[in-house]
Amino acid sequence: MFVIVGLGNPTAEYAGTRHNVGFDVIDAIAEKYNISVTERKHRAFCGKGIIAGQKVLLVKPQTYMNLSGESVRSVLDFYKVDVETELLVIFDDVSLDVGQLRIRKKGSAGGHNGIKNIIQHVGTNVFQRIKVGVGEKPKNYDLADYVLGHFSKAEKEEMEEGYKKAVNAVEFIVQGEVDAAMNEFNKKIVKE
Repeated sequence: MFVIVGLGNPTAEYAGTRHNVGFDVIDAIAEKYNISVTERKHRAFCGKGIIAGQKVLLVKPQTYMNLSGESVRSVLDFYKVDVETELLVIFDDVSLDVGQLRIRKKGSAGGHNGIKNIIQHVGTNVFQRIKVGVGEKPKNYDLADYVLGHFSKAEKEEMEEGYKKAVNAVEFIVQGEVDAAMNEFNKKIVKE
């Protein structure tokens, strides 16, 4: 089984914020594949389904971003999945343009507290991830305020495209085609 985790913060006040794009991608996957992500366990909302012939578990941790690893560890222990090949984490990245994707097989936390906590709890930084760009923080802006802020109307449209690409990238990755996904989706978007 492939465990696909989208990072975000629970409660309505965080819905639609930059920091919750992981949740938004999970919602887009759930909609496309008709997977209900409503079962509460492992301190998360979970839902089982099939993507490209592969069994998947969609997970939205409800521990708040900085404690995401607690929920992820519980899921991994319960389902006995291989961290390096059967875990995919989707999260926001302020170093990428809005809607831009960057797919990686491993890496550091890069200052992302949710990823830092997952690495701490799973004991490795070798797991697949899809970073979804939310745009660079403006000068003199507090990072926390920025990532907990909402997208502009124009940015929302770009994010919708980004979510579609992320869903397509997930299809590649669950079939073991992470290199193909990287070749397809890690391209920089050139704005006209």
